[in-house]
Amino acid sequence: MEYTKEYVAKEEHIDVQDIMDGLYYPFYMEYCRHDYIREILGFDFEEQARNGVHMVLSGYKIQFLRSLKKGDRFTVTCTLFADPSGGPRLHFKQSIILNGKVMTKAVFTGTCVPATGGRPYLPPSVTEKVTGAPVLDSADA
Repeated sequence: MEYTKEYVAKEEHIDVQDIMDGLYYPFYMEYCRHDYIREILGFDFEEQARNGVHMVLSGYKIQFLRSLKKGDRFTVTCTLFADPSGGPRLHFKQSIILNGKVMTKAVFTGTCVPATGGRPYLPPSVTEKVTGAPVLDSADA
């Protein structure tokens, strides 16, 4: 299931070249991904942190294809994928789309860890949501 949110490129995110600074593309993807995780996966970051569960990124791969400009109204997508090895990882394929064109695409990988330290895992409530999700193609990882 593809989840989408709409955003507008803020003036303060525009650099001297009149394009959005590359630093901000992952931020917009994070906003969308966090909403997806909360709304669809039912994982509330604040509540879980109080319960000693931290969801963290373990890596990401991003490709910048085209630049956004001040005032551009764009869509960010987020789709969940299971780990090809069956490991305790969540993969989120994301794109930033403007006027039907992909501007940026990325795969973000995350997991959960105990606040006190320890091995990565996925809580049962998250695992049940990942069951049935498409498996990430290893070429995308």
